[in-house]
Amino acid sequence: MFVFSVKPFFSILLVSLSVFFFLVLLSPRSLFSQNPISGGEVVDIWNVRRLVEWRPCNWWLQGHQAALPLETNGYIRVDCYGGLNQMRRDFCDGVGIARLLNATLVLPKFEVASYWNETSGFADVYDVDYFIQHMNGFVKVVKELPPEVASKEPVHVDCSKRKGQFDYVESVLPSLLEHKYISITPAMSQRRDRYPLYAKAALCQACYKALRLSRSLERKASELLDAIPKPFLSLHLRFEPDMVAYSQCEYRGLSPASMKAIEEAQVDRKPWTGDLARIWRLRGKCPLTPNETALVLESLSIPPTTNIYLAAGDGLMEIEGLTETYANIFTKSSLLSREDFTNMHGNTKAALDYYISINSDSYVATYFGNMDKMVAAMRAFKGLYKTLFLSRRGFAELTSKGLTGKELMAALWKVHRDDFAMGRGSALPECFCEFKF
Repeated sequence: MFVFSVKPFFSILLVSLSVFFFLVLLSPRSLFSQNPISGGEVVDIWNVRRLVEWRPCNWWLQGHQAALPLETNGYIRVDCYGGLNQMRRDFCDGVGIARLLNATLVLPKFEVASYWNETSGFADVYDVDYFIQHMNGFVKVVKELPPEVASKEPVHVDCSKRKGQFDYVESVLPSLLEHKYISITPAMSQRRDRYPLYAKAALCQACYKALRLSRSLERKASELLDAIPKPFLSLHLRFEPDMVAYSQCEYRGLSPASMKAIEEAQVDRKPWTGDLARIWRLRGKCPLTPNETALVLESLSIPPTTNIYLAAGDGLMEIEGLTETYANIFTKSSLLSREDFTNMHGNTKAALDYYISINSDSYVATYFGNMDKMVAAMRAFKGLYKTLFLSRRGFAELTSKGLTGKELMAALWKVHRDDFAMGRGSALPECFCEFKF
């Protein structure tokens, strides 16, 4: 006859509970993290366990997928416009296009823009020899054109303003075969999904392995990095007059100087008003102010003693809204000598911000522009995942509901915790694949 003993049963139960609570204590704090604003355990955003990571795809790391043809269809020069990271993106696209069309790549032409005090070219920012060396086998690159081609300007093939899905084989290859030397500005709507793997691999190789700063610029960037107290957070804050004017967002409570600067930058882009302004803001179109940024950082339990490198352009407005909470702020102008800073152009300043940001302990962006996408991707390539885009849409939706104080900060914590855990907002290009845990 079987006799059930109560004592051993409770002994087993006690051991099981002890093991369970022991495992709980050893498990990642993030799995049981409380909202830091509501009186629970204080856990900063970087301790949240990630469920997704973006890593370079195996087909790219394995190298190019096809040998370069012996004969070229012609020469392509990529004409690049805008800020440095937009030009970098366009040039990398151009590398993939050149491989797709079996063309020889000519060093790109960078826009000379008085607006950005910009006269620097590709060779002033990037190491040309390093680039050519690391593109060997992916696409042919030349510093100089052969005499029969060098005597004439390239025939420009307009791609940038095309509507719909733009296909280079159908639309550009005929001009390349006819003229043998063309220039392009890549279309935003190109069909990369049609690229063979060897063309995608060329694009990825160019963007993440072959582009290195020129030696003099990298030396200056390294000195700047060494001067920043460690550990530090790099914050890309976008609240310049032109950025606010371009967004067409309405702001209240700004200083008279900020309002005047925005009005001067608006030209014919007047801010939305009434219901349109509300809808526009709820869609996440409005840049966060420095004060709003500080509030979000606080909600993420980022301490006020954090060392912050401010990766931002000239003319940043309302900076007091950030520095009143976070006093340990470092900038290019505060760390570089006056001579170094004044002698730098827009591209070289942007290159310094890029270098610092990809080597920072953590990176936070208040926007989702070209620099943010490039930095996030390069940090993922380097295995650095403390990268977060602050949610303008989330902030707008929560404040539109009337949330304030601790209730607002608790809700902001949840929005960003979920985004960080799921790896949302990265929008990484085709060079990266998603790995789930």
